[in-house]
Amino acid sequence: MLRLHTAIQENNNSKIDDNQMKNIKNIFKILMLGGLGFLGNSSYAQNQAPGGPQGKAIALTGATIHVGNGQVISNGTIVFDKGKITAVGDASTNFDKTNTEIINVSGKHVYPGLISPANQLGMVEISAVRATDDQTEVGAINPHVRSLIAYNTDSELIPTVRGNGILLTQATPLGDIITGMSSVMQLDGWNWEDAVLKKDDGVHLNWVGYFKRELNVETFTFIQKKNDKRDEQLREIDKTFNDAIAYAQIKNPFPVNVKMEAMKGLFDGSKNLYIGADYAKEILEAVQFAKSKGVKKIVIIGGEESLSVADFLKENSIPIIVNTTHRLPNRPDDDTDLPYKLPQLLSQKGVLVGLGYIGLNWRTRNLPFLAGTVAGYGMSKEDALKLITSNTAKILGIDEVVGTLEKGKHATLVVSEGDLLDMRTAKVEQAFIQGKKVDLDDKQKRLYRKYAEKYGK
Repeated sequence: MLRLHTAIQENNNSKIDDNQMKNIKNIFKILMLGGLGFLGNSSYAQNQAPGGPQGKAIALTGATIHVGNGQVISNGTIVFDKGKITAVGDASTNFDKTNTEIINVSGKHVYPGLISPANQLGMVEISAVRATDDQTEVGAINPHVRSLIAYNTDSELIPTVRGNGILLTQATPLGDIITGMSSVMQLDGWNWEDAVLKKDDGVHLNWVGYFKRELNVETFTFIQKKNDKRDEQLREIDKTFNDAIAYAQIKNPFPVNVKMEAMKGLFDGSKNLYIGADYAKEILEAVQFAKSKGVKKIVIIGGEESLSVADFLKENSIPIIVNTTHRLPNRPDDDTDLPYKLPQLLSQKGVLVGLGYIGLNWRTRNLPFLAGTVAGYGMSKEDALKLITSNTAKILGIDEVVGTLEKGKHATLVVSEGDLLDMRTAKVEQAFIQGKKVDLDDKQKRLYRKYAEKYGK
């Protein structure tokens, strides 16, 4: 291509003879054909197109409907039109059968689309390839960083996740202290503008701990070290919030400070402050700090030792998004199964609890099975379902449109052959996002079909 460009430049001031022009045209043809071939091979490997708008009312009949608020409807009917649920009830539910596509799903289970909070799905494809990793911004204080513009709807990981019933995710930036703003995304769309459900729902703060974990590359284990910069980092957080409070009191600031502008919503209740904290003392410190600065809505993320301060969280109406329960406890003298019981124990204390696969983008596909494990340690199946549907929707501020299967809400739901929280029976057969039917094929299924054909099933 460089030689072709040079040849044309050299002949700009002279007449190009017929043979030269013929050669140039032939080169262009070769390049065009090669490009089209490349595009053809690339498109073959791309994900399927997003679902189109709902063209006709749809009724799912005969299923067991798990509403998401604890209610279960046997032999139920759910009707939705133009992306919204118009009726939910038992077999006697009335609807216009003439102008409705009726899908018999007898023996199946219908659930609200599951919600994955505090996750980097769609923001990183291959962690070892820097060009596909857009989850972290440079710098320690970045409240203005917006995760939604980094969200990649063409990610190969997204279809594998929604195949397990997860239809919504909270795209959350990582970083040092104040990491940026998250947004709630739907797992289908041509671009982030199509996929976004709630823009900039909150600012994320990693509370500065007394200790920090470092990876020992020789033993491949984490070791704890004292955080010698803690006082300095706390002063920086305090200064940032004080500046944000002063800025929020200015009616028409000029020039606009994008960092301070991003934090204004914390003081009028339009944005959540999500605080990453695990240790009990740090949770107390973080909440007290945020309340002293006038932050209206506070959410704790992680909370490994949150049970020790559950009464404090309840008194201050602080919800918590518990990290993955498939792990060992933080303290060696804790019960081995404490992480499995933690959501139930917190709920018994009156704390609003959501459940997440925090920070592990592709592993969030196992989110329903985390809830299933919680159900095996004292919590009922329907209450465990709330952890990944209605409870999380309330915490993220999207419960008016999703989280439960109720009239007027978005038709964002899944049809499973069996219990969605049990990996032995969960098999998502259909999924709808705002009434749009989602193609449940993905790269892993395509590879399975390919090699099943080659080697035999």
